[in-house]
Amino acid sequence: MPEHEELIPAHGGYRGLKSFQVAQLVYDLTVRFCGLYVEKRSRTHDQMVQAARSGVQNIAEGSQASGTSKKMELKLTNVARASLEELRLDYEDFLRQRSFPLWPPDHPALMRFKARRCSTLDEVRSWVQQERKLQGPTPTATDKPKTDKIPLSPSVPSSVLVANAALSLLNVACRLLDKQLAAQAKSFETEGGFTERLYRVRSQNRRNNR
Repeated sequence: MPEHEELIPAHGGYRGLKSFQVAQLVYDLTVRFCGLYVEKRSRTHDQMVQAARSGVQNIAEGSQASGTSKKMELKLTNVARASLEELRLDYEDFLRQRSFPLWPPDHPALMRFKARRCSTLDEVRSWVQQERKLQGPTPTATDKPKTDKIPLSPSVPSSVLVANAALSLLNVACRLLDKQLAAQAKSFETEGGFTERLYRVRSQNRRNNR
């Protein structure tokens, strides 16, 4: 135990969490995606936007709650993870139900997207525009193009680009949250929550006042 343990430790700081940053980009992208490609009056539209929002809000709320409740932090982080999993299924459904392709991680266009490390909606939009410019006839075997230069088929719509980009971001966010949950669970197991911390602080104060 540290020489002087604070009853309410440093908490919040969620804006610096990579999981929050990626989830926030997913939220912005989902609002844009649903506005363009999902019927606005449909239940799916509302569910996708709300699931994306829940991912962001619960990461933030869990981080803020950690000052007095590690248990609540763990619970809210898990809610965020579940919300993003729901959203991931919605994007997969969008592609599957329209017979659009779900790209593997090594798809050339997806590799180009990952290389950009987009952090804003404008950067994602710029990637989409660049991919549209690359669209053209599929290279033949004799062309032997470099992997990072392979263009898309001219028939690939923008919605496929955006949905697959969103899924790539969701994969990152979910992995980050899985690690976050594991770390929070370990901390809660070894250090306890507010009640245990209160006991330690009181005991420490009594020893210091003797």
